[in-house]
Amino acid sequence: MATPDAKHLAQTFHINHWVIKQQLDGINHADSLLQLPFRGNCLNWVVGHILTGRCAVLAILGEPPVMTAEEMALYETGSAPITSTSESVALDKLAAALDESQQLILSALRNTPQERLEYVLEESEEGQSRVGDEIEGLAWHETYHVGQLELLRQLAGKNDQVI
Repeated sequence: MATPDAKHLAQTFHINHWVIKQQLDGINHADSLLQLPFRGNCLNWVVGHILTGRCAVLAILGEPPVMTAEEMALYETGSAPITSTSESVALDKLAAALDESQQLILSALRNTPQERLEYVLEESEEGQSRVGDEIEGLAWHETYHVGQLELLRQLAGKNDQVI
């Protein structure tokens, strides 16, 4: 399987960033804490979780994280549901970190040669895992969560269709 190139990866992050920003438009911090009536998590957690994935991408690309370790711990897979302001990062701060991560990721990808994306990180019985494959996997994971934002926007009372 071919290793994805920087242009393809950048396009995925670009589209995801645009959709996230559209879904966050008109949402305030209180809206972002609303919980679904079934197992799931709030919009604030989903956006924070997306950012933890972006911090992993930044680490792979040799860039600094846009969140502190304490902030990321709130949004890691398996973390407790976010239910109050005291146990969450403000939505406007998450949105600013999203914008910062976007700039850092796109800049780093522009400066990453294909040879670096093809660098083998790990070999296993399933095959090789390359830098580009890891980033592509994180982009796919992000896209999965971006799709959840539409329903969480509706939960906040936004009876609209963003995309």
